[in-house]
Amino acid sequence: MHRPAQRQRQRLTRVLVGAAAAPVILFASACSGDDSGSGSDGAKKDTGAESSASAPSGSGEETPAVEKAAFAKLPEPCETLTKKTLGDLVPAAKDKSGRAGTSDDVSTRGNCTWESLDDNGVDGSQFRWLRVAMNRFESDQSLGSGAKRAQANFTKQVADAQAVKGAKNVKTTPVPGTGDQATLVSYDLKKDKETFKQQTLVARVENAVVAVDYNGAGLAGDKQPDGGDLAKDTQKAAKEAVAAVVAANKPGGGASSKPEGGAKDGSKDDAKGGKDDAEGGGGKGAALDGGEGGAKAGAKPKSE
Repeated sequence: MHRPAQRQRQRLTRVLVGAAAAPVILFASACSGDDSGSGSDGAKKDTGAESSASAPSGSGEETPAVEKAAFAKLPEPCETLTKKTLGDLVPAAKDKSGRAGTSDDVSTRGNCTWESLDDNGVDGSQFRWLRVAMNRFESDQSLGSGAKRAQANFTKQVADAQAVKGAKNVKTTPVPGTGDQATLVSYDLKKDKETFKQQTLVARVENAVVAVDYNGAGLAGDKQPDGGDLAKDTQKAAKEAVAAVVAANKPGGGASSKPEGGAKDGSKDDAKGGKDDAEGGGGKGAALDGGEGGAKAGAKPKSE
């Protein structure tokens, strides 16, 4: 009876010892697992760091640099036309020096207007209004090259001139030999019972756009000017204005560079022009407002 009881106590002792040892083993295993895991993760992290360090930097393609704009400045807008041309286009102008529009940056935009009224009393009057406007576009990494931006502006100005409200007999004519590209938009526009013959010539050369607005009318019963003659005069003025932009950017050319003598052909190799964002126009009785991209019926000009 004594031995069975002793054996039973021994078995119970072994069970209790085994039960107590189990948590110790589990804890040791857990610690071992954490350590090995940390070591494994660390190894992975180290490997990843090495991989990152060995990866070539700037593996993506680099954006190509935009080309530099060809022209860096504009001439004084009121100095773009010769005295002879002004005498032909605005013969009765009281001030042949013109009226310059205000600009916050004369190196990128500017305009000048001239107004002529040949008043013959009861025999009627001849009215002429002329504006030369220029804009220059810088190259920009996000916006594109100056030439590309000028191209877009040229297209917009031509489209605006073709879409003037109330315009009649609209005619669009390409003009060779003036900058890289040039387009003349001609139309008739009635204002206060008077009909004006409007000519808008837009020329682009490299990173600049030149816009020449020229209109005329016979007032108080005087005969209407010939549209063909006005178109020729407009083309002459545009060539001189483009040539003035080119001259201003040649070595030694100042901001007030002006073509000597007659008009010069602003060829593709050396001419540029600039677009005017400001509105201009005006005239006694029924002036036209030569706004952005073309003339519009209006009153006194708005400076740039």
